[in-house]
This record gives sequence, C-alpha cells and structure tokens, in this order.
Amino acid sequence: MVANPDRVLIFDTTLRDGEQSPGCSMTRPEKLRVARALAELGVDVIEAGFPAASRGDFESVQAVAREVQGPIICALARCNFEDIELAARALAQAARQRLHVFLATSAIHRQYKLNMAQDEILRLCAAGVTRARELCADVEFSPEDASRTELEFLAQVIEVAIAAGATTVNIPDTVGYTVPDEFAELFRYLRKNVRGIEGVRLSVHCHDDLGMAVANSLTAVVAGARQIECTINGIGERAGNCSLEEVVMALKTRAAFFNVSTAVNTSRLYPTSRLISSITGMPIPRNKAVVGENAFAHEAGIHQHGMLKHHSTYEILRPEDVGLSRSHLVLGKHSGRHAFRERVSALGFELDELEFNRVFEEFKALADKKKELFDGDIEALVLRSEGSASGPWTLSELATEARSNCPARALVRLEHSDGRSVELTASGDGPVDAAFKAIEAATGIAVVL
Repeated sequence: MVANPDRVLIFDTTLRDGEQSPGCSMTRPEKLRVARALAELGVDVIEAGFPAASRGDFESVQAVAREVQGPIICALARCNFEDIELAARALAQAARQRLHVFLATSAIHRQYKLNMAQDEILRLCAAGVTRARELCADVEFSPEDASRTELEFLAQVIEVAIAAGATTVNIPDTVGYTVPDEFAELFRYLRKNVRGIEGVRLSVHCHDDLGMAVANSLTAVVAGARQIECTINGIGERAGNCSLEEVVMALKTRAAFFNVSTAVNTSRLYPTSRLISSITGMPIPRNKAVVGENAFAHEAGIHQHGMLKHHSTYEILRPEDVGLSRSHLVLGKHSGRHAFRERVSALGFELDELEFNRVFEEFKALADKKKELFDGDIEALVLRSEGSASGPWTLSELATEARSNCPARALVRLEHSDGRSVELTASGDGPVDAAFKAIEAATGIAVVL
C-alpha cells in the first residue's frame, strides 16, 4: 500500500537515461555536482547510472552513493545476477538504496533482442527480482517496452515481479509510442487484473518520440501512478524523456485538478536547468516551457497591456516560482561578492568557501578585461574551477577573411568531447561577428561577446 496516496515521487534519471542523449556524457565530478543539485531540488530518487555499462559508470554510481545525502540513490540493472550484484556493490555506501531491474517484455523485443519465449521471460523475472530483493529492501521492476506488450502477458510478468518482492512497478513507454487515452486504459487494466498490485507503488517512464511524454505521465498519475521518472530539460535517448520541470509545474499549477503534490522545491528548477545545460553543452530552446528564455517574455501589444494591468492575464506561472528573478543585475568589475554569489547560485552552482574565493578572484580578473560579464562567462569560470573543461567544445581552428564591400567570412573547426568534429563557415558584419555566427551554428549554443 502506498504510504501517502496524495504524494507523487519524482524519480530523476538525468544521470542515467539523460546522459544517454548523444553529446551529453558527463565526467564523475560533473555527475556529483548534478546529483547534489538534484538533492537540493528535492527529488525523491536519483538514478545515478547503470553500473554494468562500464567501469566509469560503476565508479560514478559509487561516488554518488557515498557522497550525496537525502534522496534514495538508485542503480539500474538488467535482469541477471551479475548486473544485479554489481549494482548492489555500487550502492553499498548509500544511506538509502534502490535496485532497479528491467527486462524487455514486448513481442518484438522477445523475438529480435532476447530470442526468448514468454515462459522464459517469466522465469527470468522471478529469479532476477528475487535476487535483487535479497540484496536490497527497495526493488523497482520495469517491463521494458511495456506499452507495446500484450496486456495479458504484461499483467502476468508484473504479477510474478510483485510475488518475487518488487516494491515499485514501473511502466515504461520505451519508444514514446502510446497516447494518453490508451495509456490510461493500460493502467486501469493492470490495476484490475494484477494480483497484489495494490501493495506496490506504480511508476511511469515516458519517452518523447511523439511529443507526449509529459501528457502521458500526467495521464498515468490520474490513472493511479504515484511515481514519475523524468529528466531535467527532458534530455534522454532519441527525442528525450518526460521533462521534470514541466511535469512538476503542471502538477503544482493544476493542483486542484490532479489532487497530488511533490516534494520538489520549484524555486530551484531554473538554476538546475541552467546547470544541466552548461555541463552537457545542450542549449535550452528559447521557447522551452517553464525554463526557456521566452517562457515569461511578452511582445504582442495586447499581451503587454494585459501584463501591465495584472500578470495573471497572460501568465499562469510566476517567474519566481521556478527560481527566475525578474530583476537582472549586471555584473562587472565593480560588482561585489554578494551579487556574484547570488548569480552563481541562480545558475545552479553551490560552491564551498574555498571554491567561491577562487572563482571570485578569476571573475574580478576577467571583469577588468570585459565591460560586462554574461552568464556563460560565469558558468565557464565555475566549471573550470573544478578541474573539468569549461564546456564540451574545443576550438581547434579559426580562419577569417574580410574584404571591402563584402561580408566578412569565418571558418571554424570545433572538436567535441564525445569525438565529433564540426567544421562550418559563416558570414557576418566583420570577422568577429562571422566567427561567432559560425560557432553558434556549429554548436547550437548562443554565443555572446
């Protein structure tokens, strides 16, 4: 039985599923920084990684388990003893642990990936979940590709997992295939046909291939799910995952409709979003709901007039609710420690006194050279201070050309930390403008001089 049926747990998988997004790999120090930010945000569960994937992933999960307090620390494992035991070892030092075991169940996965019959899947599920429960009191089971699995067989698998000791049952829409009405019916079917389901927490994990990850997750909550798996900025495999900031603010803004709550400190949403963007190098789209640059911008005259009268005419969220202040302090060489600390915190970084002093000195030195410092400058200073690169991109070559009565041109070649190389040429109002436009086009990151 779920302890508090009015509470939805937020299971963040930015460090596992989110990191699987192309170009979003993180170093161990970066993962620790993200995990601490997630703990401060107030998520209930942090899925720290997939220990069997690599030695580096094992060590990253181990580090998060050892150093991050508050949330449950979770590790993913395939439904075999080797994976499960490795995940348990990685989590050994966590104050609160969860093993997350998954096994594909759909016909297409059974035939082409696993080459297994239904009875083999059932035996594997029983053995794997039983072993996980022997090692950890908190076990989550996910039937991979659940939304494309035959309903009767899906119910059988889940019943076996519950009997073997699963405490949370997660229903993944692995390829983002389902639609809200269909997904609600799936949950209703399972709640009606699976013995013991009333004694476990139902969870949902949706992908965004058809743009419905948030809608499907909210539908699942209405149908009885009490845990949502999601990522900051919706990063993840292919088109991404359910966006944490969007689903949390939907539940908060429409609380009278959903009648549930989360423990997330929403004033940390914008800073955490910025942190993930700066670490991964994946820009936040300007029109991104909740945290995009345009989320609280109004240009149309009618809208501006209404906003001046009362903000609720055209805004259903307040910027302050997500940690975005309407006031904007310009930082420069005359700025003091307090203003700088506030901006660093607003960008999602929490520094100890030694780190802060070092970064502040670098900030003052840079401010002597630049008229005004932008958020990207501050992010670069902080990231460099922890020994990691200031971003995933390195400029390896730059060539410019300027002639009278002709637009200037610039060629840039950039190397990404994941091995990619990008070469691009752009034109502009002078060689510097051309170079910045080329870099922006190559990386998708807004560049400001």
